[in-house]
Amino acid sequence: MNPYPVRVEARLEEPLNRGLWIVKWILAIPHYILLGFLWIAFGVLTVVAFFAILFTGRYPRVLFDFNLGVLRWTWRVAYYSYGALGTDRYPPFTLGPAPDYPATLEIDYPERLSRGLVLAKWWLLAIPHYLIVGLFTSGSVISWRSGLPDAGGVLYTLDWGGLIGLLVLIAAAFLLFTGRYPHGIFDLVLGMNRWALRVAAYACLMTDAYPPFRLEQGGHELPRLETTPPSAHVPVRHSAGSIVAITMGALLAFGAIGTAVSGTASGLLDRARSSDGFVATNAGRITTTTYALTTEQIAVSGQGVDFLRDLVGRVRVEAIGTSTPLFVGIARRADALSYLNGVAHDQITRGTGGDIGYQHHPGGRPDTLPGSKTFWAARGSGKVEWDVQPGDWTVVIMNADGTSPVTADLKLAATLPWLAGLTAGLFIATAVLLLAGTTLILIGVRLAAAPAPERRQPAPTS
Repeated sequence: MNPYPVRVEARLEEPLNRGLWIVKWILAIPHYILLGFLWIAFGVLTVVAFFAILFTGRYPRVLFDFNLGVLRWTWRVAYYSYGALGTDRYPPFTLGPAPDYPATLEIDYPERLSRGLVLAKWWLLAIPHYLIVGLFTSGSVISWRSGLPDAGGVLYTLDWGGLIGLLVLIAAAFLLFTGRYPHGIFDLVLGMNRWALRVAAYACLMTDAYPPFRLEQGGHELPRLETTPPSAHVPVRHSAGSIVAITMGALLAFGAIGTAVSGTASGLLDRARSSDGFVATNAGRITTTTYALTTEQIAVSGQGVDFLRDLVGRVRVEAIGTSTPLFVGIARRADALSYLNGVAHDQITRGTGGDIGYQHHPGGRPDTLPGSKTFWAARGSGKVEWDVQPGDWTVVIMNADGTSPVTADLKLAATLPWLAGLTAGLFIATAVLLLAGTTLILIGVRLAAAPAPERRQPAPTS
């Protein structure tokens, strides 16, 4: 049986400190921070490798060795910390192989990869393994809790840490009280980690060999069979400058994804602008059995007026009535409250889609119709437009004839004068970030170098 091209090995370094595992999460923080950046770079470079494989059938060697280094680094930190607790030796800060460390990971470099397989193996083909590895590493259980037969249910998840986390916790308890790590648990933990790392390498396009459905326990792999001459696998050495350049370039490229998504969203929002220049959103249906609906206080400070005007531009409130013609007005809050004093009305306290709350104010019918009043800063039949002014304001929605109830579909809109400029700026930022990121990645690739082959000593002459 040929060995799998992903080899995960480890040795249990005993004796282990009984209580060091309690603080290893603190000791490993520098590694967690660096790995956070490295994994962003890993993701970006995997996308680059995806297209390289799709068009050339090859995984660029420099990118392969960088991503292999990230997996090695991750495995060493996991082995030191709560992925195994198998050693007290602090992990080295390197992407290199570190053969003297008790946890090692090697992946054979594939000279050729399937162009078609790259489209499916990372999601469709790996699904059965994802389910198994999820049980090993996260242990999330999704359940549906039902109430009454017609009352629907609640979808919730329970995460109990996975089998690896549970077994490592048991091993930690043994360490604390006996000073020994149960070898049976160690073998099982290593087998699960080996399975997870094989799946990670396959899903991240680093091999076409489908991961086997077998739990190879223990710290050592099956004996390796050399199928290619050693000279065919010359690793690339990443210097500190190469690592920094590739990582920073990948981070910039990752940022470009964010600006591109934001620019697309703002562009779509700008294209949704109506012919009169407003960008609208549906606030939902509002209804009351009283005679009026009001909003909460809209406070506009004097110093913030110019900023708010630049931010929202001109504001429009539109209330579409279901039967009776509606009156919509914007007034200073004191004037509106004076008019509604003694009038039964509801104040809208919150609104997110269909979830709208009201604060009730008891009273009777208004003595005068809202349209007869002169204190309105802006008023209209079912729709009002308003330029932001300093002060404390409120929006009042009533039936034009002063009757009850009041029901309307509310739409809020603004001109948002900055939206087009923001879209252009985000796409310019995307181009700049992509250019800078690509340049840094290429610099990092150029800085990476394969070790020079050993020179043979000339034969001595007699």
